[in-house]
Amino acid sequence: METTMSARLLRIAREALAKRAGAAEQEGAEAGFTLIELMVVLLIMAILLAIAIPTFLGVKGGAQDRAAQSNLSNALISAKSIYATNSSYLVATSMATTLNAQEPELVFATGTAVTTNTNSISVNVGSGGGQLVLVDYSSANGGSCWAVSDWDGTNAATEIGGTTFPGQGTTYSGWKIPAGGCSAAAIPTTATFGSKYPAAVS
Repeated sequence: METTMSARLLRIAREALAKRAGAAEQEGAEAGFTLIELMVVLLIMAILLAIAIPTFLGVKGGAQDRAAQSNLSNALISAKSIYATNSSYLVATSMATTLNAQEPELVFATGTAVTTNTNSISVNVGSGGGQLVLVDYSSANGGSCWAVSDWDGTNAATEIGGTTFPGQGTTYSGWKIPAGGCSAAAIPTTATFGSKYPAAVS
């Protein structure tokens, strides 16, 4: 009697386990995503990327612009200390050499256009040493030139590149990179210098 009961219970347990295993196999076969579900997920990802990529590029471009402007600010501080020592800016080649010694993390050159996102800065000094122009490059927005000018008022305001400077003191500008690159020796006559950098260049 007990043996028969045990056999019956064992058979029932086996049947229950078999049913459970069969149900699990069926669930596994039906598990996964339908084609429509996958397409919806991919569409959502594409929309998110379309929103995120322009934002990322804008932030990256802004950071490049700020880096170029920061380099110019540091260079100008060193240049003004040279002016204070000599009562004028040195001729361009000497100015570049002296700035290279004072600011070893930056590279200053005359007659060389800057075309890459490096720490290179183009230098130009007006005749008489009364005006200094420094130009740097940023690849943001297809390529931008950023410039800072310091003029003590002793030379003609249109001395460098035929560009009109608003007056004595430190002024700032920016313009789209021309074919030859960003150079302090070739400032576009359309460049406008003002009390701060423009929000965007054209």
